Order: sequence, then C-alpha cells, then structure tokens
Amino acid sequence: MLVAIVGVNWGDEGKGRMVDLLSDEYDVVVRYQGGNNAGHTVVNEKGKFILNLLPSGILREKTINVMGQGMVIDVEHLFHEVEHLRQSGINISPQNLKISDQATICLPFNKLLDELEEDRLGANKFGSTRRGIAPVYSDKYMKKALRMGDLKDFVKLKSKLPSLVEWKNLLIEKGYGHAPIKVDELAKWLEQFGLYFLPYIIDTTAFLSSMIKENKSLMFEAQLGTLRDIDYGIYPFTSSSNTIASYAPIGSGIPFAHLDETLGIMKAYSTCVGAGPFVAEMFDQEGDNLREAGHEYGAATGRPRRVGGFDIVASRYGVLIQGATAIALTKLDVLSGLKRIPVVVAYEVDGKRIDFFPKGEELERAKPIYEYLPGFKEDISKARRLEDLPLAAISYIRYLEKAVACPIQYVSVGPSREEYIKLF
Repeated sequence: MLVAIVGVNWGDEGKGRMVDLLSDEYDVVVRYQGGNNAGHTVVNEKGKFILNLLPSGILREKTINVMGQGMVIDVEHLFHEVEHLRQSGINISPQNLKISDQATICLPFNKLLDELEEDRLGANKFGSTRRGIAPVYSDKYMKKALRMGDLKDFVKLKSKLPSLVEWKNLLIEKGYGHAPIKVDELAKWLEQFGLYFLPYIIDTTAFLSSMIKENKSLMFEAQLGTLRDIDYGIYPFTSSSNTIASYAPIGSGIPFAHLDETLGIMKAYSTCVGAGPFVAEMFDQEGDNLREAGHEYGAATGRPRRVGGFDIVASRYGVLIQGATAIALTKLDVLSGLKRIPVVVAYEVDGKRIDFFPKGEELERAKPIYEYLPGFKEDISKARRLEDLPLAAISYIRYLEKAVACPIQYVSVGPSREEYIKLF
C-alpha cells in the first residue's frame, strides 16, 4: 500500500498530526520535497513536537523514516532537530532514519541570499521564511548544488568549494554589497554538521524498491499544500518545490511507483502564512477570534497566520489537483462556540460570480462571497463517533464533503493523537 498525505490548501492543515496518527499502520514514512521552511506540529503521549525536516513518523519506534531526494536539507538545522528529539527521549539512528544521497544540501549562503533578497524587495517581499529554500532550489536546477552523497568523499567535496564560493560572491559581495563568504568557513560548517550524517546516507531508490518488493506499506508526507506548489499554486507566492501527491514517487526516488490512495488534509476553516492572494481572509474581530481560538501561528516561524472562513473554491481546486481519494478534516473543535460558521461559497471577479479557482491577476482581484451555516457551542473533544457530535457539526461535515466532492474519512476534534473520529 502506497499512500500520500498532502495538504489541500495553503499548508498548515495538520498533515503532521495525521501522519503521526496513521504512521503506526505503515512500515515506512517518506518526506519527498521541501526543506525546513514549514513545521509539522505533533502532540502525543510523549509531548508536543515541531518537526521541520524529519518525517513525522520519527515519533513511532517501529517506523522507518526516509528523507527523499526531492528535499533540500540544512544539515545544521537537522543536527539540532535530531539532538532536541533525543533529549526528549526519541530514538534516532541509521536504522530508523535514512537520507537520500541525492538530496540537496542547503548551505549557509543560500540562507544569506534569501535574507538579502527579501530585504531588497522591502514592501514587495514574497514573505519568505528566510531559510534559503528558493536559492538552494535555484542552485539545484543550475546544477551547482552540493548533494548529501558528496559528503562521502569530503576531500573531493572541499575541492569544489573555491569555485562555488567565487561564483556566489559575485552576487553576495558585488551584487548586494555584503561581506564575502569564505571557503574555510563553509568547509568547517560542512565538516561539523554534514559529516555527522554520513551513517544515515543511502540510495533511497534501492531501499524503497526493496520495501515495495517485500510488500511493505509506504506513506509519503508532503510539506505545505496545493496552493504553495511551484507549478499549480499561487505563483510567485509559492514554495520552490512540488507539494502535490503526483510528485511523491519522484521526490522519494521511486518514480516508477504508483500511489494507491491520497489523503488530502484540510482545516475546518482557512489559514495562510506569508504573502500572496488569500481571498477568504477576514480582517475584523471575527478573524482575530478565529486566529486565537486555533492558535494560528506558524510552527516554523511563529508568524501569525492569516485566517478566514472555509474556502470552497480553493479547497475544491486543491482536492482536484491532489487527486484526493479521501479527506481528513482538522480543527473542527476550533469552531466550537461560534454562533455561525463562515464559508466562502464563491468568488466575485470584476462583478461576476465565479465558482472555479482563478489564476494570476484574476485571483488578485477576486473577492469572497460569504455565506453562514449554523454554529455549535458544545465541546466536541471527547467525541469518538459521528453521532457523538452536535447536529450542526454533523451538518457542517456533510456540507463540506459535498462541496469539495470528496468523502471525509477522518475528523480531528482536538490536537492530541487520540482526539479524532474515523467515519469509514
């Protein structure tokens, strides 16, 4: 069984929570794209964890976790993430964590360039996390990046650094006017943080192929959501990788594999971190209350998320692009206490009502058309069956299910691992 867990919307839908919940049923969990520019928050009996690079299955003792070749890895950040988990009693070893030799290394100058460009853009900035993601993906496609497998021959790797640093300083020093980066400092950084992971580096194509031949179950964990995909999202306010389920086999190292199922994760309302069009956004007290009730602050950055009512137009598009076969609806409990539940049922563009998700300038001009559904005031965190929910909550679930044309399989009624309802 090969299953992808993906975000339907702008990211921060609760993928980490669902991967942690379901990973007990899978032999292998694979992260297949992105870097440490987003966080997956997981709450279980061991505590609360924010994972930026590590697959969320790392909290399961028997699950093997793979960081695929589609990822960009800041080895310094990964080092500290691993050490933090170890201090919390989580076992991490080459037996349960494997890193693709073809994954790209996110270097310190990538982060520096990210910061310099955001500062240069000023009011027109993209809302980057400043963690070097766009610059390192640029290097990858310019064929000038370092990969994890390069660490296996450190002498040869170091011989590549002078030319690489000279090239980067053309932009850093002569373009942005910043102090130049130094070869010896970069070599020291790679030695300190990169060589630490040598025992973890493998050929993921060979490993995952063997897992499939042995009929092992694989779960693919995406970062961010449909609307942050570099090709299908709200470009240019996207990430720099493919966040969609179709990329899971490619970014994992097994492009010949086929997914059996795709579980799309979507919140019971809308949130967005960073710049770019967000049609559902609420700017009033109702929006502020929703943000506080849902503790909507970025797991990776701490930035307050933009919030709004559930966006049917964007979610229907996300379900379609992801090829979702089922949905997990998260944070339904946050809506408890609302007298009415806001829902964006359509957009208005240039005076016309539209039901499809627009692109480019049309999206920039779109305005939300809101309707309201009956709310509920009951605490639903103890509900474990659909019939335990108030009628208004059940009606809301069925309404969304019909609106996005995909069955809802799971409903999250709280942040902890056991606080959910399985509908089928």
